[in-house]
Amino acid sequence: MNIAVIIPAFNEEKSIAKVIEAIPKNLVQYIIVVNNNSTDETVTVAKAAGAIVLTENRKGYGWACLKGMDYLKNLSIDIVVFLDGDFSDFPEEIALLISPITNQNMDMVIGSRVLGNREKGSLLPQQRFGNWLATKLIRIFYGAKFTDLGPFRAIRYNRLMELKMADKTYGWTIEMQIKAAKKKHHFCEVPVSYRKRIGVSKVSGTIKGTILAGIKIIFAVFKYRF
Repeated sequence: MNIAVIIPAFNEEKSIAKVIEAIPKNLVQYIIVVNNNSTDETVTVAKAAGAIVLTENRKGYGWACLKGMDYLKNLSIDIVVFLDGDFSDFPEEIALLISPITNQNMDMVIGSRVLGNREKGSLLPQQRFGNWLATKLIRIFYGAKFTDLGPFRAIRYNRLMELKMADKTYGWTIEMQIKAAKKKHHFCEVPVSYRKRIGVSKVSGTIKGTILAGIKIIFAVFKYRF
């Protein structure tokens, strides 16, 4: 199967090479880093590490993911993996996410940090609360059981395109999960490892980012209800 990894990156010069180097090259054919208006050396470092580097100047996690997806249109891709560029996830665990798709006919697999082994202090209190609240609401309104909205995930390319992803910022992950549930896609979670990220989170690391992400996530739960 042809597998592509999309890595949104904003000022990740200290971590991006580590992420790229840890990706199992025997599984992945395309490593795509989407530079999301970085002001540091993210682009230079990512290219040196061997990634395909795209640039999306409109800031927002969703914008970066959409840019990566657009690049895949002219390729033959079976599975897309989304992975953060801060080295908090363990790229070598990509096989754990791919296995349920290739062996159990799953359409989407979420890497759950809640179910996996976490380094102390890696998942901040606001992240844990946000996950709990969002997944609780998804279960109530959509009947879908999740434990996490973690960015580390794999999905069949054709199923991803069916979702018609649109969110440009913080609501990207929850949009994907809600839409997959509404379309009755086959999905599951697998436990993944998680460590403290390199650098400061642009979302959970700031009060403004935390509040905006929280509002976006709650809004998304009701937005896709109808």
